[in-house]
This record gives sequence, C-alpha cells and structure tokens, in this order.
Amino acid sequence: MSKKASMHKEEKHEKGQHKQPADEQPLGIDPEVSSGEASEGACQESDAKVQELEKALEEAQQQAEKYRGEMMRFAADFENFRKQKERELQAAGTRSIENTIRELLPLVDDMKRVMEHAPDDLEQSGEARPYLEGVELLWKNLLKWFERKGVKQIEACGQKLDVNFHEAITQVDHPDAEPDTVIEEYQTGYVMGDKVLRHAKVIVAR
Repeated sequence: MSKKASMHKEEKHEKGQHKQPADEQPLGIDPEVSSGEASEGACQESDAKVQELEKALEEAQQQAEKYRGEMMRFAADFENFRKQKERELQAAGTRSIENTIRELLPLVDDMKRVMEHAPDDLEQSGEARPYLEGVELLWKNLLKWFERKGVKQIEACGQKLDVNFHEAITQVDHPDAEPDTVIEEYQTGYVMGDKVLRHAKVIVAR
C-alpha cells in the first residue's frame, strides 16, 4: 500500500470517530425536564398576571362604587336644593300677592262705602249714575281678581264669634241673638287659602 493511500484511510477513520449521530443530545441535558421547567415557569408567570389583573379590577370596581356613591349623594343634594328653591320662589310669589292684596283692601273698602252710602237722589241723577256704576264695576272686578288668587271674604253676620277670623270691636244687647253672635259687620275680613289677610271687624251680641 502506498503512503498516500494510507494517509487517506487514517483521515477517514478520524472523521468517523468525531462524527456525532443526529439524534444524540448534549450530555447532562434531559429534554423532558427542560420542557417541564419552562412550562411551569410560564404557568407561574400567567398566574401572577391573572392575580395582578384581578387586583386591578377589584380596585377599579371599588373606585367606581365610590364615584357612584358620590354621584348619588350629589344628585340627592341637587334635588333637595332645587326643591328648596322652588318652595322659596313659591313662598316669595305668595307673599308678593298677599302684600298687593293687603294694599288694595282699603281701596275696596272705600268703593264699598261709596256704593252703600250714596244718597238716593245721587243714584238717580243722570250725571252721577255713570260714576257710581263705574265704581261698582271696579269693585266687582277686584273681587273677581281676589277669587282667582284664592282670596275669599270671611263670613261674619250670624256666625259665632271666632277669634281666628273675627275681631270684636264692641258688644251690644240684642233680643234676638245669642251671646257672642255676630250681628253686624263693620269691616270685611279676607283669607287667602288658610291664611288670614285681615280679620273681620264685627259687632257681637252680649
């Protein structure tokens, strides 16, 4: 055998010794153990993420419940404020009407006295009659306006004296009336709803 052939054979032998099978793994590494550890690590990381998300969700729900409670309290406070302002405005409007009516009552009294005490010859006079009719018309219109505002005259004559509605200015003997019965109305009284605007001034039987 030639020297060249001998060298070629030795090279092939050395290559054969260093060649590693395709399915052979590095020494000291177990494929199943490595895969299990990786899977366990991934599960632990996933559980941690889930716990973190659950905690964040719980905190968000608590915060949302807090905001919801605050909004409900705010809405309740606003509704109470709105109702209070409505009551105040209504009360202010009622007081304004009451004050206006009180200021008109003396005028109503004067017109009533003019009609009651006008001389008969003046009522029959052609020149004076239109004025008296005008006063009467104005008086009736004022009373109608009073009624639209809920104002009514207080009943007096024939009623038992009621200090809630009547003011007795004097007492007189009267054979046909029971004691403390109103026998004459000196000044008409008025009520608005359940509120007395002016007590009726009356004369009662002794």
